[in-house]
Amino acid sequence: MKVKDADILIVPGYTNSGPEHWQSRWQSKLSTARRVEQAEWTKPVREDWAASVANAVNEADRPVVLVAHSLGVAAAVQAIPQFRKPVAGAFFVAPPDVANPELRPRHLMTFGPYSRDPLPFPSIVIASRNDPFCAFEVAEHIAAAWGSLFIDAGEAGHLNQDAGFGPWPEGSMTFAKFLTELKQP
Repeated sequence: MKVKDADILIVPGYTNSGPEHWQSRWQSKLSTARRVEQAEWTKPVREDWAASVANAVNEADRPVVLVAHSLGVAAAVQAIPQFRKPVAGAFFVAPPDVANPELRPRHLMTFGPYSRDPLPFPSIVIASRNDPFCAFEVAEHIAAAWGSLFIDAGEAGHLNQDAGFGPWPEGSMTFAKFLTELKQP
């Protein structure tokens, strides 16, 4: 699949992705990419966030490829039962452990637990060994349950701008390879 053949939905996490975040950079470079906007970025409500993702998928003109980071992963997974349009694949980065009672802010836990059913489309989960929002082993188990290809990012923090991932050429190359391997649903 090529970029022109898909609606690429950028699904940011808690507080959105700033202008230097890799998601924002990709959105500006990918001609068919658009951001899933949330009404409230700093006080996320699971049902509202999932509905925003589902609406964006259901309004798409082409097969969808999800590009979610952090709490955006949780929102996308929670939205799956509401999808009425085809999703070709999902590129999930730094999923938080939304079942961890130590997760802060606490209202992020309302997005869990994750379904452990296999996802109905191809997916990749990229996780860091020192992500403060999810233990590496938890991310690995989630990816296995979903049937996702799991990629170890090493010690990369939360794979966001604060961790040095404004430009993220390795991620961009991995996404490009993933996209070319996707088939029209």
